[in-house]
Amino acid sequence: MLKPPEHQVAGHQARDGRLGPVVDGSGLFYKPLQSDDRGANELTFYTSFSSEPRIPTRIRSFFPGFQGTQLLHASDGSGLHPHLVLDDLFAGLRLPSVIDLKIGSRTWFPSAPEDYFRKCLAKDRKSTSALLGFRISGLQVNDEDCRWRPSHDEVRQFNAKDVFRILRRFVSSDPASDCEPNCAFASAVYGGAEGVLAQLLELKAWFEDQTLFHFYSASVLVAYDKDGSQDGRRPNRVRVRLVDFAHVLDGNGVIDHNFLGGLCSLIKFISNILKDPDNISNSNAL
Repeated sequence: MLKPPEHQVAGHQARDGRLGPVVDGSGLFYKPLQSDDRGANELTFYTSFSSEPRIPTRIRSFFPGFQGTQLLHASDGSGLHPHLVLDDLFAGLRLPSVIDLKIGSRTWFPSAPEDYFRKCLAKDRKSTSALLGFRISGLQVNDEDCRWRPSHDEVRQFNAKDVFRILRRFVSSDPASDCEPNCAFASAVYGGAEGVLAQLLELKAWFEDQTLFHFYSASVLVAYDKDGSQDGRRPNRVRVRLVDFAHVLDGNGVIDHNFLGGLCSLIKFISNILKDPDNISNSNAL
């Protein structure tokens, strides 16, 4: 009983006859291998990462568990197609709020073909990637009564001020409102020993040291659920994961400054929200 992921907010989606990932409802996520070098590169990364003894156990928890590959009928009806078999990052979450953040001031890799380089460069400059070191690729905020999910066209238009506002709106109790975000859940989602900031700082510490991989065009996925207490208004089970590894390269003993810089920028935004959740000005975050 495979079906498109209900909570996917970015990337290729298995809808309207298109090729995209599916889930089985039992904790597994099946991502079709792209037919060009990207599919082979992503499989190579997962295989290498899974067997690399220098990856700390705690850091592995930030990556989807890799269960190999499997031939499945493609969602676009093209027949059997190889899929990566990964852990479903949303398994066990009843009503997750999700945001996908593409990390790095540049999303093109050094050996990229000219046309791909120019395409990525244009996107990086038009979005907030070049300015902030990251951009929002998609999001949804789920509540007991409603779901707020801006369209892809809206997301593509986000500027630096929008990003700050969206990160505040992501942890507000009235996400669908046009009023200023109240950041009601900022401390529960972004703060604390298990919160987003603490997990991002763990990743930052690893990226300050690791020289195994360079992660181009990869994303940080943040998700949280509400446990049903207090009429379903208290967030819990905050998850931070890295996803999308079609353009990961060998680090060759060099720190991945592109990804690390974007991660530090995101950390600064989250820190500013936690320091003053009622401050609607983004002057300190930029």
